[in-house]
Amino acid sequence: MFEFATTEDRGQVGIGTLIVFIAMVLVAAIAAGVLINTAGFLQTQAEATGEESTSQVSDRLQIVSQAGNVTDQEVDELDIVLAKAPGAGTIDLNETSVELIGDDGQETFNIGDEGNASVDMFAASTDQAVLIDSSDRAELTITLDSDIDYNRLQPGDQLSLTFTTASGATTSSEIRVPTTLTSDQTSVRL
Repeated sequence: MFEFATTEDRGQVGIGTLIVFIAMVLVAAIAAGVLINTAGFLQTQAEATGEESTSQVSDRLQIVSQAGNVTDQEVDELDIVLAKAPGAGTIDLNETSVELIGDDGQETFNIGDEGNASVDMFAASTDQAVLIDSSDRAELTITLDSDIDYNRLQPGDQLSLTFTTASGATTSSEIRVPTTLTSDQTSVRL
């Protein structure tokens, strides 16, 4: 029932087997090092992507109010009060672009480019065109047909206004000019 192994049937343990074992351990160690490096790289890349995605969603502007200056029964100036949206980080208005789309076409410009618009900061923690605190407000004044190449707004006109911050977050608003503007009016709520 039991057989005894003879010397011819016994396994050989020697230097060759030891070399193969060491080689297998080295290959496993190198493979583990490559996997750990790759995992670290992917983790770093995932964190950066997550931060950028969060910025694109949360670093938005909030439109507090929008009005227009009326001259000769036309809106020749847009006055828009901006704040940073809840949860947003610091927003530099000089790096923010504005897109106007209406009956007279499309116009896109950066607020920080010379002559496109003026920014007045009030209730702000800085005198720069940067929204840092949630209480910061900035009044953006866009003079149509002068600062930018877009015609004055007529009674009944509609205009789509989109702000895009440096992180890529967008805020859109519709401007609707009342159908009747009188010669006595100097401003109108849009």
